[in-house]
Amino acid sequence: MTGIYDVSVPRRGLRLFARVLAGCTMLTLAGCLVPSDGPLTHDVISSGAEGKSDIAPQGKLVFDVVTIDQRVANNVSAVRRVGLASTFGFGGAGGTPVIGVGDALQVTIFEAGSDGLFSTTESKSTTIPVVVQPDGNGQIPYVGSVRFAGRTIDSARTTIVDALKAKAVEPDVIVAMAQNTSRTVSVQGDVLKASVVPLGLRGQHLTEVLALAGGASKPPYDTYITLERGGRSRSVLLQSIIDNPKEDIFVKPDDQIYVSYDPQTFSALGQTAASGKIPFNAARLSLVEAAALAGGGNTATADPKGYFVFRYEDEGVYRTIVGERRFADLLARGMVPNEEGRYPIVYRLDLAATQSYIVAQNFPVRNKDVVYLARHVATDLAKFLTMLSSGATATYNIRRTVSSL
Repeated sequence: MTGIYDVSVPRRGLRLFARVLAGCTMLTLAGCLVPSDGPLTHDVISSGAEGKSDIAPQGKLVFDVVTIDQRVANNVSAVRRVGLASTFGFGGAGGTPVIGVGDALQVTIFEAGSDGLFSTTESKSTTIPVVVQPDGNGQIPYVGSVRFAGRTIDSARTTIVDALKAKAVEPDVIVAMAQNTSRTVSVQGDVLKASVVPLGLRGQHLTEVLALAGGASKPPYDTYITLERGGRSRSVLLQSIIDNPKEDIFVKPDDQIYVSYDPQTFSALGQTAASGKIPFNAARLSLVEAAALAGGGNTATADPKGYFVFRYEDEGVYRTIVGERRFADLLARGMVPNEEGRYPIVYRLDLAATQSYIVAQNFPVRNKDVVYLARHVATDLAKFLTMLSSGATATYNIRRTVSSL
């Protein structure tokens, strides 16, 4: 009819659009991926090599998932990291120090007469400063060039006396070290006084040299000592040297010691109350203590059967825990070490088992470990039902709005 607008067709189209929109909303919710906070317990276990016999695809990380029991905890806690003594030997105070290039000496020559080469009426001795040259020699008047480098002080004294017997009046000689520059140790890094420390005539332990450099500026449980000697290098925690005197080795000339502050930490992820990087603030930390530092688990969402420790483990420990045959099988499937020669492993603790709380007291957490508490599978179901409920409400509101038009 002319002049009158017919709204029946637009309304029918809008209602059809509403039905389609409502249906799409439900389908979208039904087919969506529920947001998650990391893998479920089953996902972690199934991603390991347990029960698999095929070779992993190229680029896929191969590792084993091992349940922590008393045997595993004992083997892991019993491991001793490669230390300074096993790398360089303990050493000792044996051996007689010798003169080296750059050393400053005081050579005092005595004569019995008052009118000799080195004596006067006022003094029967003369002191001659000598610096050992790069060729290892030093100059003594009326003697000439004397070889000092590589010789003991007593040997150098005897050489000078013998050379003067035909020239001086009943000569006698004293050779003293004025400045030791050839027998030194360099100490750098997080110490109160970085310096080149001269070694005394007796042997000196590593901690003694550190003390001469003012000592470490940070707590020993967060301080690493790196010793370089003869092209080899080894880093250990200062606390381990304090706890084990057998690691407090004797230093040697030309050793280089670097002190670095690197707090021991672990990362807490998943359903723990606290997440992120957490410091040990101690020399050692058990899994129970780590769980406490992370604030425990979220009782509403956590899966007590899924407490995991992700780590790169020493080969010897790995072989002991899983056995030689299993380790060889993992290598055949493509397991490879990191740049430090350690292999990936995941330790699982079942907190639903009472004994786990005792076992975990003996299981050590290592520096840079990742401690992960999985969410319970029921959490995903609850999220999904909540989303369905929200979707149903949205659909109802759409239909109600359209029907009112």
